[in-house]
Amino acid sequence: MPGTMPGMRIVLIALVALLAGCRSLGYYAHVAHGQASLVVHRRAIDTVVADPKTPDATRRKLELAREARRFASDRLDLPDNRSYTYFVALDRPWVAWNVFATPELSISAVTHCFPIAGCVAYRGYFRKDLADREAARERSLGHDVSIGEVPAYSTLGWFADPVLSSMLRWDDDTLAGTIFHELAHQKIYVKNDSAFNESYATFVEHEGVREWRASKGLPAPNDKGDALERDFTTQVLALRDRLKAIYAGQGDDAAKRVAKAEEFEDFRGRYLTWRDGPAGGDRRYDRWMSRPLNNARLLPFGLYDGWTASFATLFAESGRQWPVFFAAVRRLADMAPEPRNRELERLRNAANTQEVKG
Repeated sequence: MPGTMPGMRIVLIALVALLAGCRSLGYYAHVAHGQASLVVHRRAIDTVVADPKTPDATRRKLELAREARRFASDRLDLPDNRSYTYFVALDRPWVAWNVFATPELSISAVTHCFPIAGCVAYRGYFRKDLADREAARERSLGHDVSIGEVPAYSTLGWFADPVLSSMLRWDDDTLAGTIFHELAHQKIYVKNDSAFNESYATFVEHEGVREWRASKGLPAPNDKGDALERDFTTQVLALRDRLKAIYAGQGDDAAKRVAKAEEFEDFRGRYLTWRDGPAGGDRRYDRWMSRPLNNARLLPFGLYDGWTASFATLFAESGRQWPVFFAAVRRLADMAPEPRNRELERLRNAANTQEVKG
């Protein structure tokens, strides 16, 4: 890796050695090389902002990111480190691509386990051609496959995660919220529990944006988009439940394939009715719906918000004080999976009860 910063080669070799012995040394070498490239090409945001050659639109976004970064540590009790103090101008539209796969007649993910991050429902690649190759390999095994575009990711504090050019296309709230979200992962992360990790970080993101806007004298975020997202996710989860029943039911595989195809076609009709009715003609999901549907494309839904109501209740019970809240989240994180989920269920039920009373 020519041009690698002094000492970085040692760190990355150590990381690859740690990960070796899992499925593919070549894969981890690719991940290490991709991460090293980001480190090599990063520039301090202060330097980029001060550079007269920086386009005005880029400068404004980076100034906002810098302000959000300070707010995260000063007001939200999130880690105060070098993450999101650097900028990387990518030579591609996305920083990475995630490959999701399921068996043909199952909604369960083909999982991949890593010593640091635990087990997740995808494999990530910094190069699209390698993601395509992995997708082809999974298809050759008869699996349903989906490739997801990744504008940002977290190393959980192992490296100083930068602001990426792929993130600057977002609106201001999404850019700030993503910084809050990823720093939340750095503060608390539970191996092998994506639902916990993502719901917790999503709550921190949403509540952080509310406080961020209030600090700037701006009105609360418009919840219409969040409501549409929840509604669409509910419909996808219902589709997933119907497919699960089909796959677990009687009948041979040929009959299940027919029923599967019919469910996806029916879902397209349901979507058009919802889009042009309750969604008020909002077309934000048209691009997603325009692509072929399969089991793997449904995997990410529900991952990010299954327990968000639970964390909202926990935040209220913590007196809306971030240090108290994070201490409570840490106690949950230290529990075994079953009692942790029981407590999350209790908190979610409390939120639902409060909503009914309201």
